[in-house]
Amino acid sequence: MEPISTINKIFRKNIFLRSIILLYEFVFLIPFFGFWTFLLFILLMIPLLIFGYPIVRFAPIIWGKVMIYTTFVRLKLLGKHNIKPKQSYIVVANHQSNYDVFAFYGWLPVDFRWVMKKEMRKVPILGIFCEKAGHIFIDRKNTEEAVKSLQEAANKIRNGTSILFFPEGTRNDKKELLPFKKGAFKMALDLKLPVLPVTIRGSNDIMPLNQIAVFPGRIELIIHEPIDTLKYNDADSLLIETREVIQSAL
Repeated sequence: MEPISTINKIFRKNIFLRSIILLYEFVFLIPFFGFWTFLLFILLMIPLLIFGYPIVRFAPIIWGKVMIYTTFVRLKLLGKHNIKPKQSYIVVANHQSNYDVFAFYGWLPVDFRWVMKKEMRKVPILGIFCEKAGHIFIDRKNTEEAVKSLQEAANKIRNGTSILFFPEGTRNDKKELLPFKKGAFKMALDLKLPVLPVTIRGSNDIMPLNQIAVFPGRIELIIHEPIDTLKYNDADSLLIETREVIQSAL
């Protein structure tokens, strides 16, 4: 796939078409997104509080797919056969755009919990839902608290539940990956769980950094072969191998 699909390039370069898509988003998409998210929150929060996350785990999948379709984006999933049912993973992925959330929720065929910066807890509706659903908030400025959060996260990995990390630590729309942080790889070694590398391509063209505009186009979500952590003695070597795998698909 080209970095920018043909339809995406047309909408981004043509002033008239760009105006049309922005009008559609402000008149319909943004109100719809707010209403859809609020509705799901209301409908799911009570059963979430009573029964826990398993009873509502499919809601984020629907949420992600609806948002992909209503923004006229096509997503191609590759490598689904690399995932074993009921196997827990430390999922490690690059992070190109805020739009990645919809792609991972809607198409990654793994029951996962996010590791996200603590500031996300303050996002209206989404922050509360993520906390109740068991996602992990990390204070990157406080090493002791970050380690404690990861230790608590280890207790949530069982029977196919995985943890998803963006080891770059922030969004990066470049082809070259940023340096990876070690937290994901230390956890994988400690828990003796395989690392599942995932590459997302094209989302930076759909929703560029520092913009709220969403343009039609294509995304690829590439699931690579799991990396057996039992073959590694240190996090650095595992980190390098994982980074090379993810980078190879960019």
